[in-house]
Amino acid sequence: MEFDFIVVGAGSAGCALANRISADARYTVALVEAGPADRNPWIHVPIGYFRTMGNPKTDWQYRTEQDAGIAGRAIAWPRGRVLGGSSSINGLLYVRGQPQDYDHWAQLGCTGWGWDSVLPLFKRSETWHGAHDGDLRGTDGPLSVQDSRLTREIVDTWIDAAEAAGYKRTPDYNGEDQEGVGYFQLTMKKGRRCSSAVAYLNPIKHRQNLTIITNAQTEKVLIEEGCATGIRVNRGGTMETLHARREVILSAGAIGSPQILMLSGIGDLDALKPHGIEVLSAVPGVGKNLQDHLQARPVYKTNLSTINTEANNIFKKGVMALQYALTQRGPMTMAASLGTGFLKTEPHLETPDIQFHIQPWSADKPADGPHRFSAFTASVLQLRPESAGHISLNSANMNDHPAIHPNYLATDLDCRTLVKGIQIARRIAQTDPLRSHVTEEHAPGSEIAFDDEQGTLDWARRTAVTIYHPTGTCKMGIDAMAVVDPQLRVRGVDRLRVADASIMPQIVSGNTNAPCIMIGEKAADLVLEDARS
Repeated sequence: MEFDFIVVGAGSAGCALANRISADARYTVALVEAGPADRNPWIHVPIGYFRTMGNPKTDWQYRTEQDAGIAGRAIAWPRGRVLGGSSSINGLLYVRGQPQDYDHWAQLGCTGWGWDSVLPLFKRSETWHGAHDGDLRGTDGPLSVQDSRLTREIVDTWIDAAEAAGYKRTPDYNGEDQEGVGYFQLTMKKGRRCSSAVAYLNPIKHRQNLTIITNAQTEKVLIEEGCATGIRVNRGGTMETLHARREVILSAGAIGSPQILMLSGIGDLDALKPHGIEVLSAVPGVGKNLQDHLQARPVYKTNLSTINTEANNIFKKGVMALQYALTQRGPMTMAASLGTGFLKTEPHLETPDIQFHIQPWSADKPADGPHRFSAFTASVLQLRPESAGHISLNSANMNDHPAIHPNYLATDLDCRTLVKGIQIARRIAQTDPLRSHVTEEHAPGSEIAFDDEQGTLDWARRTAVTIYHPTGTCKMGIDAMAVVDPQLRVRGVDRLRVADASIMPQIVSGNTNAPCIMIGEKAADLVLEDARS
């Protein structure tokens, strides 16, 4: 069980890493995943996230600690525990973020991570099936990205109303200008989910120099004399050691990677000692800088047909299933959201600061199924929150989930921005042509006046939930709180890197799957460059 490279975590970044490194036949690669292979059929049906989120066979089922910013609630934080990681259970939404996000990373000292540097990696990763722009979109990458195969009248009407309210349409929010409203782009191929595992592993899983190990939970990184030499894994209750001749790369996500680092003796001295963990490298930033997108979810009853009415009718439900089985089209190809909008809460802003996810359905919780009435959701979030939380250990046992402290809505700017986003949602709902199809505002509801900012904020604190974008807990940078340098090398330990959402110095302006795949592509270049030199 000795390899040149060991990649821990077969998620969005890890699958890309394993593919690109093993493309050089000189190197052997082990890809180690705590969860099972992605054989669950609901993984591959786009709407299957209703069945995979919250399922212990595919989801880590993390929960946050009680958080004062959301009225003392503890909320679920789903994360994929299966080949493909969260890309196997997410909503299929493909968003790169704003060019300015990456230029800001470079300004923070992350050399080589500006927009001009990462755009070729986004292009290399994708095959874009929409209108082609050779300067911005890729044509022969492993990841299939396409426009939605499904449109809904309520989403079309919302987009028309947003345009009537003064917001522009955008033909491609993944271009140089993100601002505008339209339909989401999806990681889908021929009506099936195109996860990172489907894109990057399936075509190359029989390579002789690639070993994919599932159901193997990494307990810690093995470190000798300041150098990572391998990992210890638990496979069905049996402890095994995998040795790395060259490097160990953690791609276990914004929760898993800092947890593994801390259990390996890398982290804040004061945080590790109470758990009896010997500190091998004092890196105070491990687990800090936790950022996430918090979504408020205004819901509107409508006289148009929505997924609610179809999913609650057994005959229509059967038609949906038959349509998908025969044509791979219809409601079962629906992503978590169909419509989107990247908008500014103030006209003087350089770039959008809020994002909408327009869903032609509504529910208190997706796992509970849709409401019995016809409705749609106009979910809104702040793109670049100032608030940051942290992750800490509950024990020295890998089986004990770490304590997650999101620290939502902890600054005045975050509170004001979310309130303005909710007000924009309400304004669009009262703009024709949407206005004539809204029969009632189910949430926040008429008891909260439009200009009642405190009441609106209180409602958001009571009801807002994550939109599943935890980042930043192994921050890349050159400052004292950086965990990895711009080459993704862990401070104080040789031959150890981190490559996943945790390395983001600041959260990107949008959904995180596409940026994580890009990080995997970038990390592979860095690893191979060092190996070949």
